[in-house]
Amino acid sequence: MGLLKGAILSRFLVLLFLNVLLVGSVCGIGVNWGTQATHPLSPSKVVKLMRDNGIQKVKLFDADPGILDALKKSGIQVMVGIPNDMLYTLANSLQAAEKWVSKNVSAHVSSGGVDIRYIAVGNEPFLSTYNGTFESTTLPALQNIQAALTKSGLSNKVKVTVPLNADVYQSSSQKPSDGDFRTDIHDLMLQIVKFLSDNGAPFTVNIYPFISLYADANFPVDYAFFSGFQPAIDDNGKAYDNVFDANHDTLVWALQKNGFGNLPIIVGEIGWPTDGDRNANFVYAQKFNQGFISRYATGKGTPMRPGPIDAYLFSLIDEDNKSIQPGNFERHWGVFYFDGQPKYELNLGSNRGITGAGGVDHLAKKWCILKPNANLNSDEVAPSVAYACQNADCTSLGYGTSCGNLDIKGNISYAFNSYYQINDQMDSACKFPGLSMITDKDPSAGNCRFKIMIQTDSAGIHGRIGLLGTLVLFVFLFFTIM
Repeated sequence: MGLLKGAILSRFLVLLFLNVLLVGSVCGIGVNWGTQATHPLSPSKVVKLMRDNGIQKVKLFDADPGILDALKKSGIQVMVGIPNDMLYTLANSLQAAEKWVSKNVSAHVSSGGVDIRYIAVGNEPFLSTYNGTFESTTLPALQNIQAALTKSGLSNKVKVTVPLNADVYQSSSQKPSDGDFRTDIHDLMLQIVKFLSDNGAPFTVNIYPFISLYADANFPVDYAFFSGFQPAIDDNGKAYDNVFDANHDTLVWALQKNGFGNLPIIVGEIGWPTDGDRNANFVYAQKFNQGFISRYATGKGTPMRPGPIDAYLFSLIDEDNKSIQPGNFERHWGVFYFDGQPKYELNLGSNRGITGAGGVDHLAKKWCILKPNANLNSDEVAPSVAYACQNADCTSLGYGTSCGNLDIKGNISYAFNSYYQINDQMDSACKFPGLSMITDKDPSAGNCRFKIMIQTDSAGIHGRIGLLGTLVLFVFLFFTIM
């Protein structure tokens, strides 16, 4: 009898140990790795950055072969992405889906040692701003990718999902229990949810409390964080003191009402930007991200889903070439600057701060600024600044931003320098007629950083673009002034 008890206990401990390993591998903090940057860090440096900081999962927005090669045998779980502009082709051709899976998944999993766990089919394809563009292609593309995975023998290891914005569901009140899917896509959402459920796949949602604050001037600031906002919203005995929990559980209720209450949920994107808006700053970003990570590390979920949350921070590194149509903050979501250096203190759960990227070389310490004696009344000032900002990044300028306190000369200098750095400090990129000059004195002031660009493998390309850009600049200014 004692031997039997011992065997049962041993079996229990083994199962418990394996379960701990499984939970650890699935629930480690993840990050989004976007690549819309003029001077991206090399994939090998980014992978090392993630490993140095104990990051166990990464979500990609495409299936770049260089990035996947760098992730070989890294121990990092991967979600590869399919951009929205590929949905039509994949929806209309099973052969195209099979070819995509073979090239971007099978080849890397079978022989390359890349731990691909998910395929993200599209990225927020049902955003209301898309006006239904991808509504007819998302589900067929999802079905064809799943069929391709099944044919390749990978369907048990690699799961499909569709990262969706939180606008696909809504509540008729402030209470999560009144949640349901958006009326215009309700039937489509149920088809997708059923397909995910049938194939053992998760529902992926992007939740952004920052956007709630950005979109509504009357939104209570403290409700966006994890500080215990009062009075909490009472929903049939469940208390909601932060908007993340309320938003997440609105989705849980939408799933539950439609018969899919047990469908796994992945939070595909969550984070806070550091610039480009009055509420986008280091203090708020640190407060939000650390608050979320601290809850995450303890395994505390939401009132409706109290277990561990599977989530990916948005984002790992700033992207200075992202579209700013949603807002100037879009280029400042990174926990790290464009050069891989941390913006603020953050504990990812390892009881130590984050570590910056090593071996990153910057260009020379020189900047392009407005000449001290430049004529601010010159007809060339406005078109020069407009051109620089259109072709570089001026999202740190404006009310409430990191460079919002610059005077007019500082604003002009910032615009000139941004263009100069993006064009690899080419002398020809600091030739704004009668206005600009190169200096070796750092013009940064307070929290406003005049960046120095990093050296990349594509510097020669940027240099050639710089020469072409200068020619375009002169043509632009000529016709503007004429």
